[in-house]
Amino acid sequence: MKKRMLRDLEVSAIGMGCMGFTHAYGEGPTEAEGIRLVHKAFEMGCTFFDTAEMYSYFKNEEFVGKALKELPRDKVIISDKFWPLPLPGQDMPEGKLSEAGIRKDIEGSLRRLQTDYIDLYTEHQMDEGTEEQVAEVMGKLIREGKIRAWGQSSATLEQIKKAHAVTPITAIQSEYSMMERKWEKDVLPFCRENNIGFVAFSPMGNGFLSGKYSSDMEFKGNDVRRVITRFNKENMEANAPLLALVRRFAEQKGCTPAQIGLAWVLAGGDFIVPIPGMRKEERIIENLGAADVELTADEYAALNTELAKITIHGNRDGRDIKKLGTVPDNVNK
Repeated sequence: MKKRMLRDLEVSAIGMGCMGFTHAYGEGPTEAEGIRLVHKAFEMGCTFFDTAEMYSYFKNEEFVGKALKELPRDKVIISDKFWPLPLPGQDMPEGKLSEAGIRKDIEGSLRRLQTDYIDLYTEHQMDEGTEEQVAEVMGKLIREGKIRAWGQSSATLEQIKKAHAVTPITAIQSEYSMMERKWEKDVLPFCRENNIGFVAFSPMGNGFLSGKYSSDMEFKGNDVRRVITRFNKENMEANAPLLALVRRFAEQKGCTPAQIGLAWVLAGGDFIVPIPGMRKEERIIENLGAADVELTADEYAALNTELAKITIHGNRDGRDIKKLGTVPDNVNK
């Protein structure tokens, strides 16, 4: 597996988003099977594993802790995220983003992850006006060895600048794919210019770009695709030209549509690392294999030229933390 740098952190070019093992996409594999799949990814060269305390309210962290405990700690990079509001069972009268609140939070995450430190600790959603105070606490945790690096998720350029000026940010984690490109205007250029990594979640549009879903499929239970509008029947049908384009390029490259989706993200810059979810062995083989599918400069330009002609219909269920007030029942990233 090829490697990439998120500032000073060396990670596999493609990481594993672990959310789906316990959260958000319907019933997942058993715990034992999930652990086997994590180990399979590691055997194939994946060293970057992403989780969050929000995912199924701490259960995902516990799962990742069990799965990675059996692997050499110095060979894996743990990416964890903290939610800016108290979650069920968290008593933090001083506020979640106060120094006392963050310290309580990270001690719980370290315990669940069964580790002494977290490699990349990311603020999961942004709380307007707290950028500097959070960055200051992150600096203390880095100096104390509790974390090696920190980041923000779904942050605007202004939020990144405010925090980065206090404690340098290692990586921004946000949705990025052929279906979501808003960060290309200002955030991605800033990251490139300031040696900040970019971790792309949902790099295949929550699986849409894999071409494995039809417009007549019904998503049930806790599957977040029930509320992601790009999976509405009419939007899936309207986005058919995008899938046709991806399939055409995949045929030309001798790979799968999913691999084209990931290769496109990787071609955006060597500071970008996608973290697709993968809950089956064949998906692990397919997704990690995308690291070997290289788009030439001409192919990347041609693909972008065609993408510019296509209108994307639907998006994710985006919510701003400023408008939440309370913890949502179900959050996709």
